[in-house]
Amino acid sequence: MVTAPPATKAEKKRWTDLRKRALSAALLLPAALACIWFGAESFTALVALAVAVLAWEWVHLCGRRTRVFPGLAVPLVVFAAGALAVMERTRLGVVVLLAGFAITWIGVALRGRRSGITQPARRLAAGVLYIGLAGLALIELRHDGEAGRGNVLFLFLVVWASDIGAYMAGRAFGGPKLAPSISPNKTWSGAVGGMVCALVVGGACALAFTPGASLLAISAVVLLVGTASQAGDLLESAIKRHFKVKDTSSLIPGHGGLLDRLDGVLAAAPVAALLSFMLGQGRPLWGWG
Repeated sequence: MVTAPPATKAEKKRWTDLRKRALSAALLLPAALACIWFGAESFTALVALAVAVLAWEWVHLCGRRTRVFPGLAVPLVVFAAGALAVMERTRLGVVVLLAGFAITWIGVALRGRRSGITQPARRLAAGVLYIGLAGLALIELRHDGEAGRGNVLFLFLVVWASDIGAYMAGRAFGGPKLAPSISPNKTWSGAVGGMVCALVVGGACALAFTPGASLLAISAVVLLVGTASQAGDLLESAIKRHFKVKDTSSLIPGHGGLLDRLDGVLAAAPVAALLSFMLGQGRPLWGWG
């Protein structure tokens, strides 16, 4: 029996999860794109569903349950803030998130002292901001009429392109590690490959909506959103290392949990929403050039 050379085995191992990733993407991406395209209502429903799953995963990471307090506080606060955003009261929604974060932290800390639970209260409370700010950002972006459709589609395509490009380039070229103490599998080649892919896909999306747009403005926004996405990926790796888990759940084959899959979106969405706020309603994210 002839055994394959070590290099061949390593090559196969490098791409072992590609099939699962492709199948998951083939099922999830069309649904997400359809909700983005067909209107703010369908997209808001998708965000609400995602937030419910994200909150459930976060609370369980913290060793709590969403059916009872204090774990129930995370989805309640996030949904309350989201409801305000739908009613065009996004600033008040942010206030609710900040208040909910503080109350959850203090409440869990006080309850922990009485019950003897020593787990840091900030872990559970952090989920309110981590999930809530991204949820508000996505709702606010998509509720900006026709510009909202293009902006949200642009955001998701840049994040997905960065993720896919980083995966493919990192697996193909390898090389020096990007942040070995946080995520030993991420490489500088992956980061560069992800950004190049994001520039191509994001640029094509922006030009499809606004053919005469400035390439410099488009590139600057892609780099900003793409950098935030890759930072979110690293943050999620740090979170999993902190909780000592490989995946946040086993919900999506090949990807782990929804927190694993949306790590880039959770970080990039608030950045895109802040940029949209600075530009004003009805303008594309790249419309400052």
